[in-house]
Amino acid sequence: MILTGGLKCLLPHVLRRIIRCNRLSISNTSGMAEGYKQANVVILHESLADDFEKFCHANNGPLPLLYRSKPGDWKCPTLSSDSDIRTDCLQYKMYEHGACTGSLKSLKEYSEQLKDMVTFYLGCSFSFEKAVQNAGIPIRNVEQKCNVSMYKTAVPCYSVSTFRCNLVVTMRPIPESKLEAAVLATSESKEAHGAPIHMGDPGLLGIQDLSKPDYGDPVHLHPGDIPVFWACGVTGVEAVINCRAPLAFTHSPGCMFITDLKNDNVTVRSSREVPQVRCISQDPLHYSIVSAEAARKIKTLETLIGIDPGDRGIIHLHRQDELLKACLSISHARSVLITTGFPTHFAYEPPEENDGPPGALAIAAILQALEKEVAIVTDQRAMNLNKKIIEEAVQLGILKRPVPLLSYQRESADSALMFLCENGNPGRPRFDHLIAIERAGMAADGNYYNARKVNIKHLVDPIDELFLAAQTIPGVTTTGVGDGGNELGMGKVKDAVKKHIKDGDVIACDVEADFTIVAGVSNWGGYAIACALYILSTCEIHDRYLRKAVGFPPLEKKVIWLSALPSVTKEEKLLKTLAQHGVRSGKTASLEMEVDGLPFYNTHSLVIEKLL
Repeated sequence: MILTGGLKCLLPHVLRRIIRCNRLSISNTSGMAEGYKQANVVILHESLADDFEKFCHANNGPLPLLYRSKPGDWKCPTLSSDSDIRTDCLQYKMYEHGACTGSLKSLKEYSEQLKDMVTFYLGCSFSFEKAVQNAGIPIRNVEQKCNVSMYKTAVPCYSVSTFRCNLVVTMRPIPESKLEAAVLATSESKEAHGAPIHMGDPGLLGIQDLSKPDYGDPVHLHPGDIPVFWACGVTGVEAVINCRAPLAFTHSPGCMFITDLKNDNVTVRSSREVPQVRCISQDPLHYSIVSAEAARKIKTLETLIGIDPGDRGIIHLHRQDELLKACLSISHARSVLITTGFPTHFAYEPPEENDGPPGALAIAAILQALEKEVAIVTDQRAMNLNKKIIEEAVQLGILKRPVPLLSYQRESADSALMFLCENGNPGRPRFDHLIAIERAGMAADGNYYNARKVNIKHLVDPIDELFLAAQTIPGVTTTGVGDGGNELGMGKVKDAVKKHIKDGDVIACDVEADFTIVAGVSNWGGYAIACALYILSTCEIHDRYLRKAVGFPPLEKKVIWLSALPSVTKEEKLLKTLAQHGVRSGKTASLEMEVDGLPFYNTHSLVIEKLL
């Protein structure tokens, strides 16, 4: 028997010959023939071959097709010079009507059946291991001398005919400081599954226990390691099981076919396409990926809205990259709750100002276009007003359809939890992300103050409690958008508010959001969020990560997303509608075409044009 020592340096054709002679005492091919591509293998009856090829193309993250043979052809000339698929994998699995009926060292005894069968060679993540090591990143399963861990997920693949299954992934522990390097090292290896499809908590993929892989061996994480998941070709095995073919063969997971093709990662990557990694949640731990170009564009949006036209000192409240991180989190959300409403004009009816609702509706519009669930929560006394505004926003073409309108009252200690979660169960939240935009925020003394230090608590429902409760619910994140420091969510920058904003020691909101977006006018923050979500949705790197490399890029929806963005015309019509309902400018209480005392034309309209 030949032991593992020098296998990583052997040429592929030599290794295949040794495997063919059944002279290896190893259980997987991870780390073997360093620098050469390895392949998953699926062998099906020719009647199923066309549909399986379509299934591969529809899910090319887990199933990058390297070669499809003709029926009965045991060679793959474009991948290797002298191979025989009947003998050149360490071990095979046989499936009959979806059940695994045997583990085999050779398929030679099935040569007659194989004459009517087609072999598919699919890319494998073992192929990128050398590139990962060259980037200074340890391969823990190689260190621990075991197979890689493979898990079934709750992520459905794109179905084709009888081929339907959930995605299977490999997991490699990566030191947190090396996450971006791991993404860079693998993103160009598209024939070896490309960049990771998830980084962080395995529960977000439906994986309950990392110590119990569905295939392969458990791989132990070192302190500081993050579980990183790549799409896996064993997805093809699951597809074979679920299609219940009378007879099929696959490689045994981890026992790959070794090709003669080198992994020459020489693709010249544009600096615009370089992926960047951002942490978007600590509980559960979750990282996202975005292209450098998309990140740069969103940074530009953040700069545009960060000007201080009222000279209030908000420049001191800015936190860098909060717009990007907030929008990455929103992009991953399924259901979003928005709140707005600042009743600063306590002497008028209605007391609301016109900064906030336009930004909230701009966010709601893009969320609708992105097919996310969205609702708005507001004060009970303002329900009728907001209902009318939403109805007219639909008529104006700002919204596709009415947004559900909710109110919140504290009736018991667990009211907020009952509101946010089904039956108050933190494991079943109704919303993944909460956004407050120009929403009156509770100060340290429990009161709510406008910019003139007037207590308006009698006009404000305790929606802050939802943001406080969200801090205790895993998987629910929050964003606050404000322009003065007294808005809900601005507690994250309260020290700066107290130091730099007039009367900040009194009016500063005490309630934090996970992400704080500071804008010259809060509506601008809403417009910027809408534009940033559009940028992320059209970013190929982020889109692939969102859909876990299964299915197709939703390019046909780009026109719908674009039409949902704010425009000068839309915002002009909405501002006139608000004035008709008595909703006034925040600073002056004027019903003219202005927001926060700034004229719509040549100020707000110019910001909208620049954002777009």
